[in-house]
Order: sequence, then structure tokens, then C-alpha cells
Amino acid sequence: MNITCGTDIIEINRIQKMMKDTGSQGANKIYTKNEIEYCESKHNVKYQHYAVRFAAKEAIFKAISNNLENKFDISWKDVEILNDKNGRPKVNFIGSKVKGIKSIEISLSHCKEYAVANVVAVWEE
Repeated sequence: MNITCGTDIIEINRIQKMMKDTGSQGANKIYTKNEIEYCESKHNVKYQHYAVRFAAKEAIFKAISNNLENKFDISWKDVEILNDKNGRPKVNFIGSKVKGIKSIEISLSHCKEYAVANVVAVWEE
């Protein structure tokens, strides 16, 4: 069994500045429509939710990059972070560029200043 992991932490104000500087154009390069709708629904704390999803995508890239044929075949929007019916985060891969993952677990956390994500991927043999 092959298990890989990835972790990322980011300052929330960095994402907030990027979003304010680039507007919807910046958001549309990184986040899916569903992610944007979810984050925008959080109103006053939306940047915490954007930032934790950015950290999650970075952590996922770290966890899967060694198992990709070409690291540049996957983009920000090929990975979508949503919540299940119980509010637990889950990963959706858009398209078929990521192959061979048996399961992927993700943990997200954020506070006023930082957002962090941890990912564990279990690969098929």
C-alpha cells in the first residue's frame, strides 16, 4: 500500500489581498463555481473559507504530485473542496487526470489569521 500526505498553511490576509486585487478574475482561476458560492455564503468570514480551500489544494498537490505522470497536467480547478451533508470536507477531482487514488482524507482548520489543511492519500497497488 502506498500512502502519501501533504500539509499547507497560509495567512488569510494573503488570500484576502489577492482576491481584492484581482476580483472575480483571480477567484475564477483558483476556485470552482461551487467553491465560490460556498465561500461567498460565509459573508464576514468568507476569506477564511477561501484561504482554507487554497491551503487544501496546495496540500493535495503535495500529496499527489509524485504519482502524476506530468505535474503540470493538473490545475487549481481540477481539484474541488466541498463539504458533505455533515459538514465534513471532501475532495472532488474534476476530470480524469488523477488516477489510482483509492481514498483521500482531508482535514481543514482556520482561525482569524491562518488556514491549514492536511491530506492523506491512499493509492491503489
